[in-house]
Amino acid sequence: MSKQRSSQLRIIGGRWRGRRLSFPDTGTVRPTPDRVRETLFNWLSPVIAGARCLDLFAGSGALGVEALSRGAASVVFVERDARLARALQDNLARLEAVDARVIQAETMAWLEDNTDSFDVALLDPPFRQGLLAPVCEKLATGHWLSAHALVYLEAARGETPRLPSGWELHREKTAGEVVFRLFRTYPAS
Repeated sequence: MSKQRSSQLRIIGGRWRGRRLSFPDTGTVRPTPDRVRETLFNWLSPVIAGARCLDLFAGSGALGVEALSRGAASVVFVERDARLARALQDNLARLEAVDARVIQAETMAWLEDNTDSFDVALLDPPFRQGLLAPVCEKLATGHWLSAHALVYLEAARGETPRLPSGWELHREKTAGEVVFRLFRTYPAS
């Protein structure tokens, strides 16, 4: 019987700073690099404490766990891969994270049934698969985002999805082959 390989990530800030978490090496998960997470959470620092967050395409959970570590009120993690979802639940249990919920589901299907509203949405889907535009459109047309929510998008350099009207680019940066952006959303008038 072969042993499953695992990968690790390090929490870079907040109450769990320095803790390392393991997750299955599926060959498809690419956790957001430390320096990108550091920049993102510097951008979010005025709003992350007490925020209700959504981590779509959660993978390793790097973004949502970092949000919890830095004071988010709650995080819902949505991950379709059952192995990753189980590892994420195990890691959250080890951290004794009480305001976290892991949902093993495909993102678009989950958005059809969700009734929660979020202040911050974290989107880091598999690159170059055309997932950002339809998910952003779904988020914008539903009740999933609170008024003036912030939406983080991570994509491959050169991948620029069409975004919903009422989303304003707040911050943008490139790190290697990754472009990451933070948008402010405004309710339709």
